[in-house]
Amino acid sequence: MLDTAIKTQLAAYLEKLQAPIELVASLDGSDAARQMRELLTEIAELSPKVAVRTDGNDARKPSFSVGRPGEAARIRFAGIPMGHEFTSLVLALLQTGGHPPKVDAAVIEQIKALSGSMRFETYISLSCHNCPDVVQALNLMAVLNPGIESVMIVGALYQEEVSASQIMAVPTVMLNGEAFGQGRMTIEEILAKVDTGASARDAEKLNAKDAYDVLVVGGGPAGSAAAIYAARKGIRTGVVAERFGGQVLDTLGIENFISVQRTEGPKLAMALEQHVKEYEVDIMNLQRAAALMPADKSADGLHQVTLANGATLKARSLILATGARWREMNVPGEKEYKAKGVCFCPHCDGPLFKGKRVAVIGGGNSGVEAAIDLAGIVGHVTLLEFDSTLRADAVLQAKLKSLPNVTVHVNAQTTEVIGDGQKVTAIAYKDRVGGETRRIELEGIFVQIGLLPNTDWLKGRVALSPRGEIEIDARGETSVPGIFAAGDATTTPYKQIIIAMGEGAKASLSAFDHLIRHSAPAPSAEPAIA
Repeated sequence: MLDTAIKTQLAAYLEKLQAPIELVASLDGSDAARQMRELLTEIAELSPKVAVRTDGNDARKPSFSVGRPGEAARIRFAGIPMGHEFTSLVLALLQTGGHPPKVDAAVIEQIKALSGSMRFETYISLSCHNCPDVVQALNLMAVLNPGIESVMIVGALYQEEVSASQIMAVPTVMLNGEAFGQGRMTIEEILAKVDTGASARDAEKLNAKDAYDVLVVGGGPAGSAAAIYAARKGIRTGVVAERFGGQVLDTLGIENFISVQRTEGPKLAMALEQHVKEYEVDIMNLQRAAALMPADKSADGLHQVTLANGATLKARSLILATGARWREMNVPGEKEYKAKGVCFCPHCDGPLFKGKRVAVIGGGNSGVEAAIDLAGIVGHVTLLEFDSTLRADAVLQAKLKSLPNVTVHVNAQTTEVIGDGQKVTAIAYKDRVGGETRRIELEGIFVQIGLLPNTDWLKGRVALSPRGEIEIDARGETSVPGIFAAGDATTTPYKQIIIAMGEGAKASLSAFDHLIRHSAPAPSAEPAIA
């Protein structure tokens, strides 16, 4: 099962075990069971602290548990954890064997304090790049809390179970037999859902924080760049984000980030967070901004941001980088197949569909431009427009009509995204004139019906464009002095990662200049040396 290089590396990891562990397999006569037995035997041969038994009686066969001898195992793998999930197996071995996890102490204490019995079952695909984050988070919770169990289930191995439970996307998490969550989730997000008292505790801690020199609202590329530039000035900097990484987390392939030939969204988001953490930045993740009180309307002359949990943060200057979300079709199948064929960025994800069939939803400038771009990459493009005519500029329509591998359907109302449980296979639409429902076989769908800026909470506080974008000047300043904005939430054209980063840096420099001119920033921890 394992090649020599992986065995050598795994043996080095297993030297970190502080206590013996036991792998107990429940097997049948299948080929998968044979492979599982072989894998577990090879692992046991690499360390004297690992033992294997094959007398397990779990209902799911083949499967195996990871635990300590004499104790009830709380981690189980129903399937062979190779591919993306091999790291999940290695971490389960190490953490069960006493190797300390690389998690904040506060998170560890929160997990240990959870009460009640919780059995998590996570349906995954071995090719899924989001699944390991969920599996590893739940496995760690099971290691730290004796009331928690975590089971990873390879959907392809348990097709009848997947069909019976109507599992249409991965990762899908069940808690005590009931639907719990779907898609990528961090350990903090999981804890926020199961720890009912966490919100009140967070609010109390946040309310007690001192005012910031610069408070960045948003943790995507623009917010990260703004935080780094502010922190490097030695001023008190905070970042409050609903989900650190923002839209980047939902992007599978990124091939236009200059100097990096290819990366994945979750990997870039992790790199952004790690870079921000290199500086003295107070990161407040999983906190949604709900209201803004500008300084001229507050009693203490500070800008105030109220969060969804009721807490209020104060700052001398603000940088709004809340980003935008893609406007969705809101049809069956769309959410299930996000990043599995349903895409929103042709610049980022288009090359992944080279030679394949795709559809573009939307006949405005963005939709027609996307179809033109994709036509040079993919095998065939079908453009679906709800209206009776395309709304794009005439020059774009002329270019589109000249392309031999593009088909346009107007009066087309998208009704369903169709897939096989793992990826998109077709799209259905209704002819609004004749009333017929039609189906197109394809591999990808690019939704281009506009962006929705995350600015609802700012209405009446800063000037917004008719599209809801934050209006900014050349320096990134909004209509309110001391409040700046950057990234996809603003009127800056071209919503791209690299542009958002530059705009975030610019807004941060402008905010620092504002502080110098209008208020003395708090001194840095260490005085500057001339």
